[in-house]
Amino acid sequence: MSDAEVASLLRSDAPLVVIEAPAGCGKTYQGASYAKDIVGKLARGRLLILAHTHAACGVFGERTRGGGSKVEIKTVTSLTVETASAYHGALGIPPRAETWAWKNGGKGFEEIARKCAELLTRHPMIAQALARRYPIIICDEHQDCTGDQHAILMALHRGGAKLRIFGDPLQRIFTGKKAKEAREDAERWKSLKGAAACAELDFPHRWKDGSRDLGAWILKARTALLNNQPLKIPQDLPAGLNVIVADNSSPAPGQYQLNGSARKAVDAVMFSGKRMMVLTTRNDLVRSLTAFTNRRIGVWEGHTREALSEHVEAMVAGNDKPEAIGEALIAFLGEVGAGFSKSSHGNRLLQEIRDGCSKATTGKPAAIQEMAKSILAEPNHVGCAQALKLLGDFIERKEKGFEDVKIDHKAEFGEAMRLGLYITAEEGFAELTRRRAHFRRAPPNRVLSTIHKAKGLECANAMVIPCDKAFSDTYYSRCRLYVALSRASDTLTLVLPSTNGSPLLKRG
Repeated sequence: MSDAEVASLLRSDAPLVVIEAPAGCGKTYQGASYAKDIVGKLARGRLLILAHTHAACGVFGERTRGGGSKVEIKTVTSLTVETASAYHGALGIPPRAETWAWKNGGKGFEEIARKCAELLTRHPMIAQALARRYPIIICDEHQDCTGDQHAILMALHRGGAKLRIFGDPLQRIFTGKKAKEAREDAERWKSLKGAAACAELDFPHRWKDGSRDLGAWILKARTALLNNQPLKIPQDLPAGLNVIVADNSSPAPGQYQLNGSARKAVDAVMFSGKRMMVLTTRNDLVRSLTAFTNRRIGVWEGHTREALSEHVEAMVAGNDKPEAIGEALIAFLGEVGAGFSKSSHGNRLLQEIRDGCSKATTGKPAAIQEMAKSILAEPNHVGCAQALKLLGDFIERKEKGFEDVKIDHKAEFGEAMRLGLYITAEEGFAELTRRRAHFRRAPPNRVLSTIHKAKGLECANAMVIPCDKAFSDTYYSRCRLYVALSRASDTLTLVLPSTNGSPLLKRG
């Protein structure tokens, strides 16, 4: 269907419209354009735009400027958390639903979605009240909705909200990885389309002003991956597609290292041009590649702060226990940086805490003792935040003994220090999370990221490293590979091992 026909369908009286579109084919443009046209015609309530990543929320925010208070943009998770907070008594959870949800590694978010789905289904009057507040809802990347999140949207639809849903089954990377879960999601998407007025977008807008050949190849790649076929990399590469054959020489799992000509070839691409997004599959590889690049490329931290949420849990559990606070500080620094380990600094910090900082010392031990004194003075999130601030000063001054301490997740480190400004760690975490969602900072021009955190972003140039067995022959891996491939508009570089590479990539 043409862009004009899709635009007309969106503006029709149909209560439910579903648009399926590959990455880069204009669904965000269509959604934002529809939002700008329709918001002025709302007789009551607000237009609600839902996405699954804060990066996508930021893009919608840029493209719907001028809508003012008539437009609300948030993630699907934020909607469930707000609903849960409003009805926390009926749901049996604390008033600060988001802080509660982060416990146990964020598993509470799934429970909140389940409870909200049950509430709205059981009490349609609540869904109707929300539908009056949000008479039109645009949902982006619907394929990443869980079953409960989908049920929430359908309850709002039954309550009277008009839905405009965009999705792409091959960009499903935030729900379950198991084959059964993928089949259930696929069936739900098929059923949704069967109940709606449907259309498909297929023009590769992302590559219109970049590499059109690259865009055409990525659309072919999508077809192959959807059909459970390997992706063919032709000998005559299309303009914009580059391949580097390079073997990881590190014997340690989760580490990445290249030697000789392979290193030079990768460096030449990574540091060329003004904009580059380096994508990899796991957080441990992000840490390894940070060292690999000598920290010349910053880490894109995205919106979530996994290490910070665990740190807050540790602060609460270790309150008034100096040694537990010290252990939490060491664990946190191991996640957000390098060079501050138990053997290098941590054991001495814990010993100073146990000894009550009773012995006079100089140099590096004296600096560590200062940090320990902060924790002993206030064995909670406040003392820990002060110890982190001292560490930040030591790093900035290149204090002897701290020259090799590096902070890669600078935003997360900064937020851990700011926790000390709040009465409780949980209150601080909730407020910092709220502010983070409000500001929606964009990534720098040159950035290193996991594929998950890059979802919703695009860049002129991208590199996927390494294209190894982590991209296994599963539907989840096919989705993750496609998301990675489709971020770049001008050039895409694939770093492939010479042997034992991904079964999804076949060189022609």
